[in-house]
Amino acid sequence: MDFDLSDDQVALRDGARELLDGFASPTQVRDHAGTDAAYDAALWAAMAEQGWLGIEVDEARGGVGLGTVEVAVLCEELGRHVAPAPFVSTVLAIDAFAAAGEGRWVDRLVGGDAVACVAWDPAAPVPYAPSADVAVVIADDGVYAVDLAERPRRQPAMDLTRELGWLAFDRGQARKLGGADARARLLDRGATFTAADLLGSSSRALELTVEYAKNRVQFDRPIGSFQAVKHRCADMLVDVEGMRSTVYWAAWCVGADDDEAHVAASTAKTWCSDASKRVMSSALQVHGGIGFTWEHDLHFFIKRAQLDQLTFGDATYHRARLTSLLRPRVEAGESVV
Repeated sequence: MDFDLSDDQVALRDGARELLDGFASPTQVRDHAGTDAAYDAALWAAMAEQGWLGIEVDEARGGVGLGTVEVAVLCEELGRHVAPAPFVSTVLAIDAFAAAGEGRWVDRLVGGDAVACVAWDPAAPVPYAPSADVAVVIADDGVYAVDLAERPRRQPAMDLTRELGWLAFDRGQARKLGGADARARLLDRGATFTAADLLGSSSRALELTVEYAKNRVQFDRPIGSFQAVKHRCADMLVDVEGMRSTVYWAAWCVGADDDEAHVAASTAKTWCSDASKRVMSSALQVHGGIGFTWEHDLHFFIKRAQLDQLTFGDATYHRARLTSLLRPRVEAGESVV
């Protein structure tokens, strides 16, 4: 079985990278971080024009008609560029509204005329809540939508590529989009796409680290020639490739409604949350003091990863979820692999 991306998916990745190189270069991201803008409007318009927001929407409705793996491809590239745009939350909301038959919001979100935020935990700060037009909330009994006529106040955030705000969730003023199945689907998709973002940021951190190790000279030698640095970079590569395997397995399972979708999504989020911590830690160690400063691009990746590690459940949450999913198989004497 071939687990590589197809030719069309590779072309999508390359096209996405080219667009993001033009609209979310390190200089542009740094310039955006110095403003009060919630997201980069030019980047957002370009993404909408390219059809990214409707990538899973049927062509008859104005979408591209592709699938979950293609969304993961885009999420990985967004993570590689620490792109300041509410792509994941908007794509998740489009799927939730489409499943609930709320075509008005689907059309607005696909066209880029509106922005959505998604609260996986109503008690935690929500990315893009202060600028969102609508919120989708994962509650304990299902999925709800809240039209944000009065937007939440913006809160300070260490991740300068995404704003945060506290969302006041009141079931009495919300409308229910779906029950337990909708909740599980949204959680699976959110965990998978966030893991893909972690994959992108971690893979780029690895590249920055290897480049730095080749160029930084100590004792008249590049530090990349030292065994300890070589081992760190090798461990980072192992982690990144493990992240890649789990992300695309999860994306395929979720898109195909496979029986392993819940397990795959939680596996991806668990591994990517933990592995990204190790990758970023090693990147800091190799870079030394410069890596701790905002003047170096690595810091943007570190802070973005820290938020992603918590969004849609941290590693501890998903380990517990995996336990609940796999325990019945163990008790029945069935294989868990």
